[in-house]
Amino acid sequence: MPLSFNGRWRFEAPPDTAYILNQIPPEAVAEFIEMVNRLAPQADRWETIELFKRHFVEAVGSTHWRSSALYFAEHDLRRDASAAAANAPLFIEAFFDACRSFEAEENGRYAPDEARINAVLANYNIGFEIREGRLLLRGTEPQLVAVNAATPTLAERSVQLVQESLQRASEMLQQGRSREAVQESLWLLETVATAFRGIDTQTGSIEGQYFNQIVRELRAANRGGTLDRALHWAMTVHGYLSSPTGGGVRHGLDLQEGVQVSENEARLFCNLIRSYVGFLLVEHERMVRQR
Repeated sequence: MPLSFNGRWRFEAPPDTAYILNQIPPEAVAEFIEMVNRLAPQADRWETIELFKRHFVEAVGSTHWRSSALYFAEHDLRRDASAAAANAPLFIEAFFDACRSFEAEENGRYAPDEARINAVLANYNIGFEIREGRLLLRGTEPQLVAVNAATPTLAERSVQLVQESLQRASEMLQQGRSREAVQESLWLLETVATAFRGIDTQTGSIEGQYFNQIVRELRAANRGGTLDRALHWAMTVHGYLSSPTGGGVRHGLDLQEGVQVSENEARLFCNLIRSYVGFLLVEHERMVRQR
């Protein structure tokens, strides 16, 4: 799979901070070229150099032309890599994708993996790192709220479903698919709520079929407590995200008044929903054990 990252970086790399973010320094370019030289003996050297040349040339929006001799190809590789280095994310993408293409051409070939590339980036204080095929700013990716889905009161199939949904939402968020990540999280909240159906409370058993019905019955049985407040907040988030003029992720977005969810807002909503899901799973376990 090609390396993915924030599309805005294709046109303008982030400005330097404590890290180098804008351009790949010449010393680092030289080390990346040396890695190409080391992996080249696994195949035809000239073809290998042309492969990396093509990726670097395409990174700057130019057309790849085959060099007339191996000597010129080696010279052109240094030239093309240096040109791509003017935009750090594009350079890293070109090298990473070329490595994966090199490996894919024949079984048994080795090219630098994420860890090796990250080590070079860190050595030259370049503020990017590759995580599972995505280029991220080093040390700035916030962690999502942890959710323990392995509660003993849920069936094994249900636990797997929750874990898979949490993972999907996390991957979508990392890929910049904000709306889909929130949609998946909202679906999980509604799904987890159904686990309470049939549980006996002081006011009777929970009989609701849908999220709002289940939540109302649970709140009625737990007036004034933390569960009551948490469910109220969860309903508020659920209602906002469902509304076409709110988050617009459930019933469509109002094209005139709706506002699309940004990456920052998506992370907020996903973390809020994950916290409610985690809390509800623990409460479900407590209520089942009290039967």
